[in-house]
Amino acid sequence: MPEKSIERVAVIGAGISGVVSAGHLLATGFDVTVFERNQAAGGIWLYDKRVPIEAQYPCVKPSDVERCGKDDRRGKERQYLLHAPPGPCYDSLTNNVSTPLLRTKLNAWPNGTPSFVNHRVLKEYIQNTSTKAGVDNVTILGALVTRIYKDGQRWHVHWKSLHEDLEDNVSGQEQSAVRLPEAKAQWPSSITHSKSFRSAEGLEGKNVLVIGGGVSSVDIAREIDPVAQNVYQSTRNGTFDVPASLLPKNTTRVEQVASINIIPLGTSAEAHLPITVHLKSGQTLHNIDKIILATGYQMVLPFFPQYTDDRISVTGATDTVLVTDGTQIHNLHQDIFYIPDPTLTFVGIPFYTATFTLFEFQAIAVVAFFTGIARLASREELRKEYQTRLAAKGHGRSFHSLKDEEVEYVRDVMEWVNTGRASHGLPLIEGHTNTWLEEKQLQIERLEAIRQGLLSSHKPSQGPAEAKAAA
Repeated sequence: MPEKSIERVAVIGAGISGVVSAGHLLATGFDVTVFERNQAAGGIWLYDKRVPIEAQYPCVKPSDVERCGKDDRRGKERQYLLHAPPGPCYDSLTNNVSTPLLRTKLNAWPNGTPSFVNHRVLKEYIQNTSTKAGVDNVTILGALVTRIYKDGQRWHVHWKSLHEDLEDNVSGQEQSAVRLPEAKAQWPSSITHSKSFRSAEGLEGKNVLVIGGGVSSVDIAREIDPVAQNVYQSTRNGTFDVPASLLPKNTTRVEQVASINIIPLGTSAEAHLPITVHLKSGQTLHNIDKIILATGYQMVLPFFPQYTDDRISVTGATDTVLVTDGTQIHNLHQDIFYIPDPTLTFVGIPFYTATFTLFEFQAIAVVAFFTGIARLASREELRKEYQTRLAAKGHGRSFHSLKDEEVEYVRDVMEWVNTGRASHGLPLIEGHTNTWLEEKQLQIERLEAIRQGLLSSHKPSQGPAEAKAAA
């Protein structure tokens, strides 16, 4: 084993990516600190019946997310909600990527665990993994990271609890913020983001428009379809739109929204309900009672203002910027290592993956580099590889998609890790097991059968992280 040049590592977040990262770092002898702004591990699988305080509108750039909208909640409740906003988990949420595909090396699922489980089971698995791996013992709960910078050879982090501000060293991870159009400001109670969705309660007999073509829009349509009078799903017919065949039978897919009737100045929003929506196809939707924006999230790093510049386009990113328009984290090798300084690493960015296992393989790669077991190519070579990948995948959201590429990606990452391990006489680490690959093939066949109408499209609701795993 080579002598480590890095001794102390900090991890931001105690969701699954943070837990597996910290677990493997601890197992290799690193001094680890985990910063988690919530009061428990679990990440997006932490359910909170409260809804977050949404940003002011419009909220279309990463810099917009710091501006909080109006909300009746005050005092300590508001302070807590701003410190640790509730996530997108709703009461009936389950995974639709089977649990065998989500099994980590750090922890097995309890015997008899079904393939599809409620969010509480997923949260408990993450928390149990954290306990078994010793991550609980090095986690500071209630710690909100506010700024990270490097001074000399060391990273520093400013963080705060609800009572104090402290400082330490850190290795970072991305966050997500909602993407919201200007129209939301006109009807604050009638137009909400999917992150605030908790159940179909209150939508009985209503006409509901869900805007967005991704998995969360289909997910929500399934929840409200049985009780609403009419459900519409508006999409842009984008690359990542879920096939219309997966919609529940009473939900209608319509074209992209062109405009929403704007309230004249000096009038009440309630006086103009229901809402009229005009589509680009020329069609008009009348009597809409509720609009749910499943328009996705922005990738933001509020603690890295020096690496954020949303004044430039995604295609105009410099060689050092991390965030531009919020659709991509720039300048990363294999979506993990920050090319200008690979002591800054990211675990958990790719989507269309089996998240738990994919993120663990990324964490193993981080450990291999931090220990000196595996070495990265020169910055010039990493930059060349990055540009080649940009040319092949394009800028923006598509850059981080591993749709149909997950197995190859893991194979490449683990080959790099194991080449280093072999050179030091260490045992190799297995990548995807045969059991995992067989389960993955079953998932692919199941989804294809659904698309062809050979299998019912009604299936367990899919979580905001597991939405990344749909093939």
